[in-house]
Amino acid sequence: MHIEFRHLRTIKAIHEAGGLGRAADLLNITQSALSHQIKGLEDQAGVELFVRRSKPLKLSAAGMRLLRAAERILPEVVALEEEFSGLREGKAGRLHIAIECHACFEWLFPVLENFRKTWGDVDVDIRPGLAFDALPALMKEEVDLVVSSDPEDLPGISFEPLFDYAPVFVASAQHPLAQKPWIDAEDFRGQTLITYPVERSRLDIFSQLLTPAKVEPAQIRQAELTAVILLLVASNRGVAVLPDWVVREVKYSSDYVTRPLTEKGITRRLYAAVRTEDLEKPYMSGLIKLAGEEARRLQAA
Repeated sequence: MHIEFRHLRTIKAIHEAGGLGRAADLLNITQSALSHQIKGLEDQAGVELFVRRSKPLKLSAAGMRLLRAAERILPEVVALEEEFSGLREGKAGRLHIAIECHACFEWLFPVLENFRKTWGDVDVDIRPGLAFDALPALMKEEVDLVVSSDPEDLPGISFEPLFDYAPVFVASAQHPLAQKPWIDAEDFRGQTLITYPVERSRLDIFSQLLTPAKVEPAQIRQAELTAVILLLVASNRGVAVLPDWVVREVKYSSDYVTRPLTEKGITRRLYAAVRTEDLEKPYMSGLIKLAGEEARRLQAA
């Protein structure tokens, strides 16, 4: 027996309409075509699906069994069709994000909250465990977007600019370096530098200043959370270097000072790395747009 979706729709329409004429109208076919379809289905099944000469037309026990199957299966088919339609139109899909920028968690969450309101059918996940193998994971399609400040020339990968930021020196207002208008690499000698627990090559203070200058702080202390780093800095337990948008509130606190790194300052750019083919998906371009807007809002605060 070969049951098709049209058979399930037919049995459901006849049950709801109570007769062949109205069911044929619902299905947009002729009554004779509907009768022929029913006869063919009954011949395949080897049983009668309707109680003959009943008004309104009633289903037999076998017909009721088929109706229950139709009521279970057809909604799933409709949902699947809508899901595929959403995928084709870019309204649904998967967006798994890996982050190479440790401080970006605080910036990204408001972005994702706004994204959810518009793109509720997109499956969003953050994969912090992949943070330092993120770009290979992107190429393997294990993740869909990587937040990174270190663009690479990779086949099939596009680095879309999000925003520029400045890594800034943060210290207690009581720290001797607070008197300086800017901070150079040599100023970090003898200091306790408080950083996120990531490898040095991922920290702006090392990649952009200390490593090229071959300067080593007296001690490095690590803290997972930005709030803890700031607490330690306020207690004069060390100094830190953080993105300017992270320390926007520090600018208005008398407990801290922020200073540019070097007389000219250092500017970095944050990117969204995505597979080039995925840039055509509306929800991907939507997220990148929201990310840039949130960053500009933070920098203007």
